[in-house]
Amino acid sequence: MFRVSQFIDEIFDPSAVGPRRDPPGPVVIWNLIRQCNLLCKHCYTISADKKFPGELSTEEVKAVMADLKAFHVPALILSGGEPLLRPDIFEISKHAVNMGFHTALSSNGTLIDEGVADRIAEIGYGYVGVSVDGIGETHNTFRRKENCFDEAMQGLRLCRDRDQKIGLRFTMTEDNAHELPEMLQLIEDEGIDRFYFSHLNYAGRGNHNRKDDAMFQTTRRAMEILLDKTLEWKKRGVRKEVVTGNNDADGIFMLLWVEKHFPESAEHIAGKLEQWGGNASGVNVANIDNLGVVHPDTMWWHHSLGNVKDRPFSEIWMDTSDPLMAGLKQRPRKIGGRCGECKFFDICGGNTRVRAHRMSNDFWAEDPGCYLHDEEIGASGAERLELKPFSAGRTVTVGK
Repeated sequence: MFRVSQFIDEIFDPSAVGPRRDPPGPVVIWNLIRQCNLLCKHCYTISADKKFPGELSTEEVKAVMADLKAFHVPALILSGGEPLLRPDIFEISKHAVNMGFHTALSSNGTLIDEGVADRIAEIGYGYVGVSVDGIGETHNTFRRKENCFDEAMQGLRLCRDRDQKIGLRFTMTEDNAHELPEMLQLIEDEGIDRFYFSHLNYAGRGNHNRKDDAMFQTTRRAMEILLDKTLEWKKRGVRKEVVTGNNDADGIFMLLWVEKHFPESAEHIAGKLEQWGGNASGVNVANIDNLGVVHPDTMWWHHSLGNVKDRPFSEIWMDTSDPLMAGLKQRPRKIGGRCGECKFFDICGGNTRVRAHRMSNDFWAEDPGCYLHDEEIGASGAERLELKPFSAGRTVTVGK
């Protein structure tokens, strides 16, 4: 995750640059249930509205939490499927909060009515995030359900009106990229605290729909819009938390943007970006799926590290006998192609390994989702790993 607003703050109120410090344990994104009332095009869990056997019981979840706490995991993001379909979701959530975890809820928002919003407010979540992938019919088409945009927005409003911190998550593809400016305006108009901009990653149903991933120029324009809007909010005193995910090249792109607009701050921002260090899969972020299987992050459901029903998470996470985990925990990671040549490798860390693996069957190939030009990163210009199959001949304009 790349915290855009935090780095914008560093331009105006710089803090000391220090060495990279990893938290004591990883943030755990926990897919407690696979059942979902929607059928989203880019779902990494390939969820459906049916029961999935073998999911962890309430007591099994609590036992895993005890191990996570002893392992110094700082935060839990409770996700699905749709986590509100779990009858024990509030019992689990309250237990997590009482144990001292920073606890977040990741929902599609459509099941949040007055009563559910009351329960959410009682729990004390640090954050409730709802996925919205466009305005009106665009979102309905992505989520494959009529009126789910209105339902999701109503869920957000009900939480907001109870003083619950809320956020909106937006996964950009060619089909919704043009609505990014409207999404940012929606954030301001609705008093939403946080905006999470996600690049499409190649996992689950997102892998099947990768032909619709936004092309590089579209991505660059989107990042310019995002940086410009975050800067505008900063100058106007409108406090919004803006983050991006699934493309660590965003850090390098921001540095290039800073060099253009705030050259006097470029050296400081470069130092802070190196302190951040880019991709943290398998190190600072982890995933437990609905069956208890541990993965390096949420996009690696096709790669199992072990199951918490058989071994404690703390053992699984530190086991580097798995070649993927051994490579992810190595610093610096040994990555080839353009990533290996990149002069900003210390910022990005080689970007998202799952895209490389999906396109080449090689964990350590270059990330084909990097949207930076060869001359920007000091690459030789050799033939690059191609993103395919993509739809051709489509022109997309983001904003004006």
